[in-house]
Amino acid sequence: MNSTSSTPVPAAPAPVARALTWCLHLLVVGLLGLAAGRAAADGLPHAGAVAAVALLCGVVYAAGPLVLRVRRSRRTAALWSAAVGAVWLALLALTADAVWVAFPLYFLQLHLLGRRAGLAAVAATAAAAAAGFAAHQDAFSPAMAIGPALGAAVAVAVVWGYQALYRESEHRRRLIEELTATRADLAAAQHTAGVLAERERLAREIHDTLAQGLTSIQLLLRAAERALPARPEDAERHVVQARRAAVDNLAEARRFVAALTPPALEGTTLAGALERLCATTGARHRLTAHFHLSGTPVPLPTAYDVALLRIAQSALANTVRHAGATTAHLTLGYAGDHVTLAADDDGAGFDTDRLSGSAPADGGFGLAAMRSRADSLGGSLTVESAPGRGTALTARLPLPPPAETPPEARP
Repeated sequence: MNSTSSTPVPAAPAPVARALTWCLHLLVVGLLGLAAGRAAADGLPHAGAVAAVALLCGVVYAAGPLVLRVRRSRRTAALWSAAVGAVWLALLALTADAVWVAFPLYFLQLHLLGRRAGLAAVAATAAAAAAGFAAHQDAFSPAMAIGPALGAAVAVAVVWGYQALYRESEHRRRLIEELTATRADLAAAQHTAGVLAERERLAREIHDTLAQGLTSIQLLLRAAERALPARPEDAERHVVQARRAAVDNLAEARRFVAALTPPALEGTTLAGALERLCATTGARHRLTAHFHLSGTPVPLPTAYDVALLRIAQSALANTVRHAGATTAHLTLGYAGDHVTLAADDDGAGFDTDRLSGSAPADGGFGLAAMRSRADSLGGSLTVESAPGRGTALTARLPLPPPAETPPEARP
């Protein structure tokens, strides 16, 4: 409800305003009944006329909210207010008790009319009430003007104060709605970010486990196919190796579904897992892989163990699949405030300037996944290579201070 607007008067808020409206209705009815009742009780010769005009005033008053829908049009509201005021003036001419009806009329005028028009109507009503009462008394005194003026001042203070509180309430309501909408947008953005992060994690896991394992099985079966029928014993060895790779891959898939620690790290250290990885890779493929340990090993958070193991697996898989190398080296180094994992081979190498344009099918996703794992722990990944000169890859992770718990990156 904003009386300064030129738009139709909006519906007042519930339930407080409804209660106040009904109180105003009851006050009008009660005061009209009081005027008619006192006229009859005092035996006035025109008591019937007072009762009839009081009834007419009540009917005109009731017609506004019930028939005219005054809240929808300020023009209709002004006409209805004028009609009620005219009938009230007729009642005031018949009885001095009608002066009390002026008080609810103040609230009605301030509520329905604009601020200036409402204030003018209230002033006119107060003046009419004072003049009418003085006419019935055949005398005038300042007290006759003070009463209606004081009632008008109270009504103006109450209505304008209520309107100010209502505007403040509406402002807060809009702020709450905006805050709720902002929170909903933030929650949606966080959900989207979480979905994208989980999708990236799943892509890394699939690439570093299932995809690499299936690639190894494919290479072993292809080697077995080439060995037949001339070298059945070699073919059988390749098939056994493929079966073992399938078993390992199945274990990785089950761990992947259950989000558990990689099987290669269960019951062993990171150094032991990397040494076993070199041995397994050398047994399954035409590649001699050596593991080296530098420095004094220190306990690492699980997130570090998983990240370094996955980087090593992806590096050796790329060497087997793309490099055509005969020898590869994995070196795990502990040096003060950081741990490093270096992987190098004597393969064909590649042009590092083409890394940014590498497609996933060309191995670019493997390097991107390795770099993402290092970045998630505040580390870095560097790649040095050139055509015909092999490849050297180094992952460097900063060690967290002993008193701090590092962020747990997802495996």
